Amino acid sequence: MDRPAPTAVRAADRLGALYTVGLTMGLRQGEALGLRWEDIDLDADLLHVRNQLQRVEGRGLQMVPPKTRLSRRTLALPRSIVENLRRHRARQLEEQLFAGPRWKEAGFVFTTPIGTPLDGPNVTKSFQRLLSRAGLERRRFHDLRHSCASLLLAQNVAPRVVMEILGHSQISLTMNTYSHVLPELKREAAQQMEALLQRDAIASPNAAES
Repeated sequence: MDRPAPTAVRAADRLGALYTVGLTMGLRQGEALGLRWEDIDLDADLLHVRNQLQRVEGRGLQMVPPKTRLSRRTLALPRSIVENLRRHRARQLEEQLFAGPRWKEAGFVFTTPIGTPLDGPNVTKSFQRLLSRAGLERRRFHDLRHSCASLLLAQNVAPRVVMEILGHSQISLTMNTYSHVLPELKREAAQQMEALLQRDAIASPNAAES
């Protein structure tokens, strides 16, 4: 009979860090699953997207180049995500001790309980089960990437910056994909312009007479 998993491993969803990285960094699923610890500098708060993990017919899971040239990118990590990844690393080391000789070390950040790479469809199923338990609407893993972009644009982050974070090849792709966010951004821009005009009018009441 197998002994129970360590309490620290059971304490929270073991893929929680994967979901938060997907949401905050806007990574494609293959990019997130292809991350190795050598791609993450927790001291400098940087994440390097260098490869992606994909299932190749007849060859299984393989590391392949990023989708486009601009998909190879370096991203700044929010401090809370750095701490999340540190906790994830500690939990992974505990899993490695628990697995013993069954552990297959490949350096991946996100793995199965025995260190092997994660398969995208299985990750999506786990994500959807988590959403269901939380009483939330069914979503794909890829929707985390869309949510990241929408949140960034809603916070008035420049579209060019959002494009670079997502690794899009053209800014038109970014704007066309997230055009549903633009009407609200335009309203906010108009309100900010009105506030600026009103402030200038109060500061220079005689400007119109000069």
